[in-house]
Amino acid sequence: MVSSTARRVLLAIGGGVAAYKSLELIRLLRGAGVGVTVAMTRAAEQFVTPLSAGALSGEKVYRDLFDLTDEAEMGHIQLSRAADLVIVAPATADLMAKMANGHADDLVSTLLMATDKRVLIAPAMNVRMWEHPATRRNLAALKGDGVAVVGPDAGEMACGEFGAGRMAEPAAIRDAALALLARAGDAVRGPLSGLRALVTSGPTHEPIDPVRYLANRSSGKQGMAIAAALRELGAGVTLVTGPTVEPAPAGVAVVRVETAREMLAAVETALPADLAIFAAAVADWRPAEARAGKIKKDGSAPAPLALTENPDILATVSALPAGRRPALVVGFAAETDDVAANAAAKRLRKRCDWIVANDVSAAGGGVMGGAENAVIVTDDAGTETWPRLSKAETARRLALRVADWFAARQAET
Repeated sequence: MVSSTARRVLLAIGGGVAAYKSLELIRLLRGAGVGVTVAMTRAAEQFVTPLSAGALSGEKVYRDLFDLTDEAEMGHIQLSRAADLVIVAPATADLMAKMANGHADDLVSTLLMATDKRVLIAPAMNVRMWEHPATRRNLAALKGDGVAVVGPDAGEMACGEFGAGRMAEPAAIRDAALALLARAGDAVRGPLSGLRALVTSGPTHEPIDPVRYLANRSSGKQGMAIAAALRELGAGVTLVTGPTVEPAPAGVAVVRVETAREMLAAVETALPADLAIFAAAVADWRPAEARAGKIKKDGSAPAPLALTENPDILATVSALPAGRRPALVVGFAAETDDVAANAAAKRLRKRCDWIVANDVSAAGGGVMGGAENAVIVTDDAGTETWPRLSKAETARRLALRVADWFAARQAET
């Protein structure tokens, strides 16, 4: 049973075959303590029934704009504003077009026009529809309006074609929703109260075939500790983490990903934020093509592994325009030689505000994935060298430095 004081979402189910996943999404959201109110298009009822959605949500399902009982009290206005977040899943090409162009001719499109809350869409459609110029224009318009997007994934579709357009899995939509809901939640009181922080953590795994992947030695310990330290100072924190066995800190919204491209998508969904700290060790390259079947060791020489460059998440966020770029962007660098010089060069190259660098060479005594760090922090003013500390203490120092920066910035204005 969801408490009446819990966070709530309005789930708008569009008319696509992926609507069946919305039922699992309801279950996952309720399992996370989130109340769910469902509105459905008429087309959605061709794929899932209001009875199923109502049974899972435990609430009335809304279907008709011209319901005399509900609309006597302007129900579409109340529905659109009673939730903390609106999710559209699946967001069909038609629904995206209506949202982007301000059409409101049924209950769901009217709710989306009337809401004053953040909206998260999970697109789902045929690959050709997804790649159509009209859909690309609509997607750009929606992102420009501040709509958050999760997915779509690539894979085989119900129509038999293969490509991008599959709706994101319910767990991924739930994680994106929880991250957005965390921003509206009450933060711990402290010098960072009211600020929204984004932290990345851990490695990424880039698949070679179904059983092998490219990775690195990052444990995720430092990123987890930073998320915890920012939370302790009052920030609302979204943590986007690659594969790790480290437990996530309490009070932090966690989005779990595998690959660099998934991490970038999760980061873009979590924006805007006031500050972003990119502690993840993102793989620089990935296999150009992940094999569908396991590569066999049969005595013959394996085919060369062709690599392609992964997106640069730090540089991408640093280059965002005002309004989307966090006020403070901090990158991490694991170096094996000329640490200070390489860190300074990386800061300029990535156009971020600070770089936190540590020596992971054997000579430097650093161990990637270890329990301690000895870092230098490079910014416009120069370089600070910190002693070897536990990763929790390194995180605490960094969080206090962030708090000082925001305090100075506020004093200037």
